[in-house]
Amino acid sequence: MFMYYISMMFLSSAALKRMLNFNAPPLKNTTAEPVWKVLIYDRFGQDIISPLLSVKELRDMGITLHLLLHSDRDPIPDVPAIYFVMPTEENIDRICQDLRNQLYESYYLNFISAVSRSKLEDIASAALAANAVNQVTKVFDQYLNFITLEDDMFILCNQNKEHISYHAINKPDIMDTDMDGIMDTIVDSLFCFFVTLGAVPIIRCPRGNAAEMVAVKLDKKLRENLRDARNSLFTGDTMGTGQFSFQRPLFVLADRNLDLATPLHHTWTYQALIHDVLDFHLNRVSVEESQGSEASPAGARPKKKNKKSYDLTGADKFWQKHKGSPFPEVAEAVQEELDTYRAQEDEVKRLKSIMGLEGEDDGAISMLSDNTAKLTSAVSSLPELLEKKRLIDLHTNVATAVLDHIKSRKLDVYFEYEEKLMSKSTLDKSLLDIISDPDAGTAEDKMRLFLIYYITSQQPPSEADLEQYKKALVDTGCDLSSLNYIKQWKAFTKMAATPASYGSSGVKPMGLFSRVMNTGSQFVMEGVKNLVLKQHETDDYRYFDPKMLRGKYQNLVDYTKARQGKRVLYGCSELFNAAQFMKQLSQLGQK
Repeated sequence: MFMYYISMMFLSSAALKRMLNFNAPPLKNTTAEPVWKVLIYDRFGQDIISPLLSVKELRDMGITLHLLLHSDRDPIPDVPAIYFVMPTEENIDRICQDLRNQLYESYYLNFISAVSRSKLEDIASAALAANAVNQVTKVFDQYLNFITLEDDMFILCNQNKEHISYHAINKPDIMDTDMDGIMDTIVDSLFCFFVTLGAVPIIRCPRGNAAEMVAVKLDKKLRENLRDARNSLFTGDTMGTGQFSFQRPLFVLADRNLDLATPLHHTWTYQALIHDVLDFHLNRVSVEESQGSEASPAGARPKKKNKKSYDLTGADKFWQKHKGSPFPEVAEAVQEELDTYRAQEDEVKRLKSIMGLEGEDDGAISMLSDNTAKLTSAVSSLPELLEKKRLIDLHTNVATAVLDHIKSRKLDVYFEYEEKLMSKSTLDKSLLDIISDPDAGTAEDKMRLFLIYYITSQQPPSEADLEQYKKALVDTGCDLSSLNYIKQWKAFTKMAATPASYGSSGVKPMGLFSRVMNTGSQFVMEGVKNLVLKQHETDDYRYFDPKMLRGKYQNLVDYTKARQGKRVLYGCSELFNAAQFMKQLSQLGQK
């Protein structure tokens, strides 16, 4: 039950802009030149900044250079430096080295997560030895140890994500100390998220899994901070926008083991397809540029395909409108945008031709009399028209790259078949036929399909049928390691609790979030089907309220739209696509 009217992108961007203004609120509507400075970050800081602030925005805030902490950097003795790094031993040592080398005029040290007292003492000792105590102007804990990708979506990390991955948590030989370390890493990021949000959540989670371990530790960390009223991060000015919120957020923690089928599912919406079949992370997609129909000369090496990267951001109106749309609708929308653009371009050319102005520059046209107002208006919209053309080209290239995968792998066939499997609908083709079809998908596509069949089946196939399936999968080049793990997982979940069931949107399932929030309402979700829990399962959800004295993403977006006035923010410890998840399952199956 998230009742927030300011987006996470706004809150995270505002925190970064304040930091880049020497931890003072940026002045609005000022014509004064910004103070020029350099930004020094580690890989963690770079990942946090890149989805939120463009190079132009950094420049507008006075950032003349942005450099990695561990790169070779020349001294710039007359410029202040803003650091944005994790408080690791390695980073602290490099900061101390910078102080000894007198690289900058002054140092504003901003730590992504809270820095320990012992590390602060190391910095103080280095500053004293380098006679640079007065140059270390400020030291701040920023509590920004998470990555905001969209207004309502965040991930915990991108660097070292394998340390908190599904594989890391579920490997059979994990030591208690290692698990404790993973939970602490996750809790630190979640704590930072709620500090930035400016609100203390009510926490709900299922019992008996990693989600409960995280909930217990997060509850304890929040309680300890609230107990210290003088230094609490959730009171007074430190609360940010949270102090204006009259409802506290409900934080629902779920374990990935609750639903292993959805990450493997071939989907059909634009954003999810891009994430599945293209190189897409931190809101940037890379696609191979087509080389045209020109063949390489005989005996010559084939031309290396160039890769082009595009940022898919909130400023892109087409992306904002269509990222959750089914792919066929996106293809039509791109064509409509292109037709509109061509009509506007033709109108400018027509007006120029009528007035005999072909070849004249736009400045000359703007000097003409009032009779040319129509043309002047058309020409003045050219920058907007060029930006529209850039976005059309972007989405034409990206959509074409996606379409190539759909056609070559018959992804529409996989999507429809998996939908029927997950909704228990009648199948019009045998699973063995699709697995055996050499023209339908890659070995990985076939393995994903079979795993979904195995996970969603009420009764596993007989040993004879399973051997037949396994032979067909091996014949197409599949690695069966992931199946080995899924068999173990399914046997365990059957013993531990009622396994998750999957339903079609046609039966109006009550979704996870509405149930946990006790709204008692039902809703229909279009597109990829939602996990269905039985009503009694909410009784098994633990309840934590730190304030009390001793006590798949597009579907969520669609759900929120149906529940006007309520806001759902979605986060995950790692954002993997199906190929990356399959790799983790295979690693677990080999143990």
